[in-house]
Amino acid sequence: MTIHLREITLRDDMLMPDEFPFNVPVVKNLDSLTFTSPITFFVGENGSGKSTILEAIATAAQLPTIGSTDTDTDDTLDGIKQLSHRLKWVWSKRIRRGFFMRSEDFFGFAKRISNEVRYLEGKMKSDEDRHEGQSDFAFQLSKAGYANDYHTLKNLYGDGLDAQSHGESYFKLFNARFRPNGLYLMDEPEAPLSPNRQLTLIAMLKQMMEQDAQFIVATHSPILLAYPDATIYNFTGGRIVETDYDSLEHVQITRDFLNNPESYLRHLLQ
Repeated sequence: MTIHLREITLRDDMLMPDEFPFNVPVVKNLDSLTFTSPITFFVGENGSGKSTILEAIATAAQLPTIGSTDTDTDDTLDGIKQLSHRLKWVWSKRIRRGFFMRSEDFFGFAKRISNEVRYLEGKMKSDEDRHEGQSDFAFQLSKAGYANDYHTLKNLYGDGLDAQSHGESYFKLFNARFRPNGLYLMDEPEAPLSPNRQLTLIAMLKQMMEQDAQFIVATHSPILLAYPDATIYNFTGGRIVETDYDSLEHVQITRDFLNNPESYLRHLLQ
């Protein structure tokens, strides 16, 4: 298995402004972050900074975004872009294959693809309506570009990502966009997935890592975090600490609750 990205380091030769994202505690305390496994998990409470670091890596790596916009045109990432310029990289092999996916943006991406398909369908229909009086050669030439793009999208996504359940469309996306030898950054991919579907995702990740893909995943899921030999970075107390699975609060609370839900609920609902 391959590790493409081996380390990121925050440069110490540039001034850091006292504003977001530089005032996020994990950013202020960041020295370096190493990647020693084909799959690395970021885990921590909401607001701990794990998404901030993941977005900075995605922006600096110039990966395409699975969302309503790309990282280079997403103005919500302006501060993150400043942070990404202050990162130094250690690569085994510099690659640009892969993607960055925020689960919260997935519906935007599905809508974006659906709108593009409808636009291309409309352009081809318009060309057909104007075909009268044209030679067949001129007609085929005029619609070739639209037709090629249309059939590429249909081959990748079929009837559309927005025509199915969120979980089903997720897996259609993964099947369409996962490629060997890539770097994949994923923010809470478990959000639309049942526990059984999360196990399916684990199997898919394993298959891709056997084809030299590397994953960095921010997650709250004890199921995903159980992936064997993964590196787990816990974002806690303003720092990023490598942690083993059984020591994670996410795992301990989930395990304790499942072993004795009545005790938790009695305490919470009294």
